[in-house]
Amino acid sequence: MRLVRFLLSGKIGFGIHLEDGIQPIAWEPYEDFEESYLKLAHGDVALLAPVVPTKIIGIGLNYRDHAEEFGMEVPDEPTIFLKAPSTMLDPGGTIIYPERSEQVDYEAELAVVLGRQARNVPADEALTYVFGYTCGMDITARDLQIEDGQWTRAKNFDTFCPLGPWVETELEPGNLDISFSLNGEVRQSSNTSKLIFGVPRLIEFLSGIMTLYPGDIIMTGTPSGVGPVERGDELEMSIEGIGTLACTVA
Repeated sequence: MRLVRFLLSGKIGFGIHLEDGIQPIAWEPYEDFEESYLKLAHGDVALLAPVVPTKIIGIGLNYRDHAEEFGMEVPDEPTIFLKAPSTMLDPGGTIIYPERSEQVDYEAELAVVLGRQARNVPADEALTYVFGYTCGMDITARDLQIEDGQWTRAKNFDTFCPLGPWVETELEPGNLDISFSLNGEVRQSSNTSKLIFGVPRLIEFLSGIMTLYPGDIIMTGTPSGVGPVERGDELEMSIEGIGTLACTVA
């Protein structure tokens, strides 16, 4: 099932994405409840980032081909960082290239959406805490990352985390093709089977550090082929079983 968050006439709704339209299931504010809603045409709504997390957790160097690409050793434990919820960008949105940066890079990633509160969860139970999966781009001001020696500024400019177009709830994450195209040219092509730390291990590791809440997002890392974007570029990523997320740079 594909769960979407959308905007219609200034009002935010949640619904199920179907071939012939979107079936609303709830509207904000939630007290404005109705038992049934009419199906909406795709063209009548604007899709929003599908969830509103308390935090977005990034994982660095988590594909074997990405480690090989840079000649780096496979880590013993996940390398983690945080992206603020204010970095989120809706499907079809525009990434704003910061004036203070001279190299902004793309990174296409499988994003995990938590479905219930998780703390100290063992790996063999971890997938029961997942609500679903979506496409995510971890946009990074690479020159500032190198300049700062840490990742907070480089990862957290507004619009630096495109997400969507929906959350797919019926999916096994362990063997999915993932690709990224820049201006129509494929730059990344891999499979989640090449993850160094799979989704269950990431949830076990992260929930042993911090409480994960419903809607929180884990960006699982990017495969080889990372590179820079320029103003005016068109970005598109796809994940098998989920769909395609597109945005532009300005």
